[in-house]
Amino acid sequence: MPWYKRLELWAKLTLALVASALLWRPGRRRPPGSPLPAPRKVLLVRPDNRVGEALLTTPLLQTLKALPDPTPQVHVLVHSKVARALAGHPSADAILAFDRRRLWLGPLAPGIRALRRERYDVVVDCANWDAPSVTSALISRLVGPKAVVIGPRVWPVSLLHSVSVPALPGTRREASQRAALLTPLVRGPIVETLSFREPTLGDVFRAYLQREASRPCAVLNPGGRLGWRRIPPEAFAAAARALVAAGRVPIVTWGPGEEALAQAVVQGAPGALLAPPTNLDELAALMRAAGLTVTNNTGPMHLSVAVGAPTLGLFLRIDMERWGHPYPPHRMVDLTPVAEAGSGLEERVFQEVRTFAAQLTAGASGPQRA
Repeated sequence: MPWYKRLELWAKLTLALVASALLWRPGRRRPPGSPLPAPRKVLLVRPDNRVGEALLTTPLLQTLKALPDPTPQVHVLVHSKVARALAGHPSADAILAFDRRRLWLGPLAPGIRALRRERYDVVVDCANWDAPSVTSALISRLVGPKAVVIGPRVWPVSLLHSVSVPALPGTRREASQRAALLTPLVRGPIVETLSFREPTLGDVFRAYLQREASRPCAVLNPGGRLGWRRIPPEAFAAAARALVAAGRVPIVTWGPGEEALAQAVVQGAPGALLAPPTNLDELAALMRAAGLTVTNNTGPMHLSVAVGAPTLGLFLRIDMERWGHPYPPHRMVDLTPVAEAGSGLEERVFQEVRTFAAQLTAGASGPQRA
């Protein structure tokens, strides 16, 4: 780790310790296993700027809305850049876009006072267990001064919680770990599957969808936030050729700054089509209508899973066990060993896509992960 990253980490840990001392109140910490009252109003906090992270809160939304009477109001606080990913979700009563840049003002930070007036009785810090998320823990404590704050058991941010939840044993899957944060609150089943709203479409895109999805097709999404975790475009072109061989028309989607990447895939696969520009709703609707998505590990992978489209997730240099969705009808494949071997990547991708498409066409219940 570079020296400046280590310095940043220690600064954050110091901030967490100072904040826990300043915000300490007697009797706030709950003994492990102590029962919690049925919540009236719950706030989920995840101020991360990635769409996938926002979608990973949807299992908690569904679980809370399935609680018997009284069903709580559920609000979600997210980064302003990804509020669109959860807006209109049927299990969310409010999506709150938060600007965390002036959080150093503490209770005086913009938006904090309004949130405190909501008088949440439970606040869930939806952070990860791998590293302390000081920002998320601090926001959770500030907006719920009298609330029961639930969060992952990670020192020192756990000092800001009322109840700290240990990591779920036996799995590293992030969706399962995130949903497990509700175990102190929920006695019944906890949902672990992602979900999305019913997409809102304009007439132009609806007509495009009806035209292109009237024949067997599939979505290829070769983009991604971090280039070093993306499968090369040549391998996605091989995926497109496999889909053509399987009788499906590949529709290559792209986000801001990714059009050239998508065009390179189309040029390497005769018969593939370049998708028009899409917003999140249009991409979700296209994935659902196509019924097969091939994608890197990125936000659109989580979106495809959330809308129920069979998804082949291609992982490179990232923990597939943690970030994948290894249950039918989805398949997750770690291509890191093949890529590092220096050859055979295109052939492996072609084979994986051809097999996945054939199983779906044959009506199989869904491929199991390798």
